[in-house]
Amino acid sequence: MEITTIAARSFAEEWIGAWNSHDLASVMQHYAADIEFYSPFIKRLGMNDEGFIHGRDVLETYFAKALAVYPDLHFEMHETLTGANSVVLYYTSVNNKKAAELMQFDAFGKINLVKAHYND
Repeated sequence: MEITTIAARSFAEEWIGAWNSHDLASVMQHYAADIEFYSPFIKRLGMNDEGFIHGRDVLETYFAKALAVYPDLHFEMHETLTGANSVVLYYTSVNNKKAAELMQFDAFGKINLVKAHYND
């Protein structure tokens, strides 16, 4: 699935808007049922020691926990990079950390792989 710059920016605006509104249902609509999600925050929030989640239901539990732990969560987008069936979103995350998330899309336009990276 080829992603144009316009489509990537539109996706990024929707994604960050859903997070900034704290609307979990809107956030979750972007993810495939078989999502593979890697993030150091998975460990920090006590979800598991691997930093890996598989499946939308577990991901939703993790995101709900994150919204509870960070009630003032607000992301600020800096850059949207496009690739072959993927994007990288570069933004300011919680605790003023810089974040870069590689998001890969399936044939239906849903995110099926995320690798999240943060500065210290």
